[in-house]
Amino acid sequence: MLSRLFLASLSLACAMGFAQAQEKPTLNVYTYSSFAGKYGPGKTIKERFEATCECTLNWVTAEDAGSLLGRLRLEGENTKADVVVGLDMNLAAEAKATGLFAPHGLELKDLSLPIEWNSDVFVPFDWGYYAFVYDAEKLSNPPKSLKELVENPNGPKVVLQDPRTSAPGLGLLLWMQKVYGDKAGEAWEKLKPRVVTFTKGWSEAYGLFLKGEADMVMSYTTSPAYHVIAENKNNYKAAEFEEGHYLHVELSGMTRTTKQPELARKFLAFTVSEQFQSAIPEGNWMMPVKTPAGGLPDAFQNLVKPDEALLFTPEEVQQNRRAFTDTWLNATAR
Repeated sequence: MLSRLFLASLSLACAMGFAQAQEKPTLNVYTYSSFAGKYGPGKTIKERFEATCECTLNWVTAEDAGSLLGRLRLEGENTKADVVVGLDMNLAAEAKATGLFAPHGLELKDLSLPIEWNSDVFVPFDWGYYAFVYDAEKLSNPPKSLKELVENPNGPKVVLQDPRTSAPGLGLLLWMQKVYGDKAGEAWEKLKPRVVTFTKGWSEAYGLFLKGEADMVMSYTTSPAYHVIAENKNNYKAAEFEEGHYLHVELSGMTRTTKQPELARKFLAFTVSEQFQSAIPEGNWMMPVKTPAGGLPDAFQNLVKPDEALLFTPEEVQQNRRAFTDTWLNATAR
């Protein structure tokens, strides 16, 4: 009888333990594939957050920032996302207009951003400047301006991203508009013969560049740091353009429809914590919005530092993106 009672008690304890394990909440975080992928910071961030939250962090990926926003629009009120990590600031007004995001309720202080931050909905977690990356062993005299890149018919071949789906693609679209204004269509026509392809996202474009399919790729001023630190290679450089470089800021936000509002808000606060920010430089290869306690890696000290940050406001992008995209389509589809 005693043995039966013991076994019954043991079974009950196991069942209770299993039930408690099953009750651990799950936080669904939408992000782009390279962030949560093998070489991104996602694994480290997941481990660090789960150690503080008594929860499970579940990454759900899309190709790029544009794809993230597109997925949210399709899912609408039925989205399973509790938090979205990786929206581009250029898409902030459009994302807010979906009505799917809730105020973050955080007091954001001492951010290491080149601009003032005042959004009550989105939280910045990293930033950088767009740039064209090249291999200095193959391209000894890179263009020194966007106009030189565009207007030299014998200039380097480039691989670019589609501005409808890719954050860097949209960045270049806006960069071209900033430099060329209403002449942007003509500029795209001049560049088109040397465009190898427009890829859906950054990863595919950068992979083609590394395989030698193009002389330059649209990327970030921080990209060379990866090659220095991870591969001990110093031949990859970002070309510095005299007109200035377009600014890129990545954002996170919590959804209004989340079933885990407290946990979602806790994660947003986590994105500007030391634990999250210290994973950014050598995980996402971008500039953190708060400099880690140990400072930035040495390879980040020698990056291109533009004299001028080119930028449209999110509202200007929202108002003009379709027209800018039509200009690009009309010029590159011919």
